[in-house]
Amino acid sequence: MSRIGDSPITIPTGVTVEKNGANLVVNGPRGNLNMIVVSEIKVEVAENKVMVKRKSDQKRIKALHGLTRNLIANMIEGVVNGWSKNLELVGVGFRAQSSGDKLNLNIGFSHPVDIIAPEGIIFEVTDSTGGASGTKIKVSGIDKQKVGQIAANIRSVKSPDVYKGKGIRYEGEYIRKKLGKSGKVGVTAAAKI
Repeated sequence: MSRIGDSPITIPTGVTVEKNGANLVVNGPRGNLNMIVVSEIKVEVAENKVMVKRKSDQKRIKALHGLTRNLIANMIEGVVNGWSKNLELVGVGFRAQSSGDKLNLNIGFSHPVDIIAPEGIIFEVTDSTGGASGTKIKVSGIDKQKVGQIAANIRSVKSPDVYKGKGIRYEGEYIRKKLGKSGKVGVTAAAKI
C-alpha cells in the first residue's frame, strides 16, 4: 500500500487537468504543463480530484505510483503558485546582473559567465539594498524540475570553497569548512633544537 500514491490530489479553482491517452495536461493561471504517464499507472480525473492507481504490484510499478502522484501535484502547484530557488554569491567583488533572459556572473574568473534562461525560467537579481546588480539570484518558473536544474547549473559554475566559503550557494545552505594547514602553533625555534 502506498500512502503517498493513494492520497487524492485536489484540483484548485482555475486549474484544469485533462488526460488524452498517455498525455496528461495541466492548465492554470501561470501556464500549462504536460507529462507522459506510463501505461502501468492509471490516472483518473473526477470532479475536482485526481486519483492515481497502479495496475500491478511489481516493485518498479510501486515506485512509479508515488512518483507519478507527486509529479502531478507539483505540476498543479506550479501552474497555481510557481516554483523558485534562491542563490547567493559569497565573495569579494562577486556580482550578478540580469538582462532579459540572460544572467551575467562576475565571480572571480578572468571573464564574465553568461547563462541563458530556457523557456519558462525567469532570473531576478537583487542586492541587500534592492539594486539591479547584486549578490542574490532568484530562479523562478512553473516547472519544478527545470527550476531546480537551472539553479544547480548556476551553483556548479563556482561551487562554494571548503576553505573560505566563497562561491555560489543556495540561500541558507550551510558550508562545512575545513581548517587547512595550521603548521605547528606555539612551537618556537629554540624548542626545535
